[in-house]
Amino acid sequence: MHTANLLDQMMADWPDSGTLGEQIVEAEHRGDKITHSIVQRLNTTEVSPIDREDVYGLATALDDIVDYTEEAADFLALYQVEAPMEQATALTKVLVGACEHLALGLEELPSFKDLDRHWIEVHRLENDGDRIFRNALASLFTNAIDPMVVIRWKDIFEVLEEAIDATEKAAQILEGIVIKQNA
Repeated sequence: MHTANLLDQMMADWPDSGTLGEQIVEAEHRGDKITHSIVQRLNTTEVSPIDREDVYGLATALDDIVDYTEEAADFLALYQVEAPMEQATALTKVLVGACEHLALGLEELPSFKDLDRHWIEVHRLENDGDRIFRNALASLFTNAIDPMVVIRWKDIFEVLEEAIDATEKAAQILEGIVIKQNA
């Protein structure tokens, strides 16, 4: 997903990220328009080869990923973060990897075959993200950091973790679609 890659670049370049924050906001707005268009088509289409609920669930899960990604980028600027913590960069890398596997799964979806490697990898990455998230939170509370910094980074870590969780939700929906089609 383009937005996750932009956030990854933003983390790498922060605080000299130029217009990346604006590009992420623009990508989030484009994503909202796409989701709205999908929902409108679902409401006006008589027959869909995939269950309407699955298409809707997948579209909203993908939208959630983009929303959480944009929120993380926004927090960097709003909280005037001086430099990203190592764990935030690691979480962003996990998010990029999970999004890449979702994108590949979506590209290969029309075949309804051999897609399990993608959702298995998203699940593995989500588990990695959980571990990094827990360690990140622990580090905030064990290193005698200023309480305001703790609050800021806790918010950023939580929203990155939510974005990663949303990738797993999307992967589970993809898995359900394939199972139904191959039944």
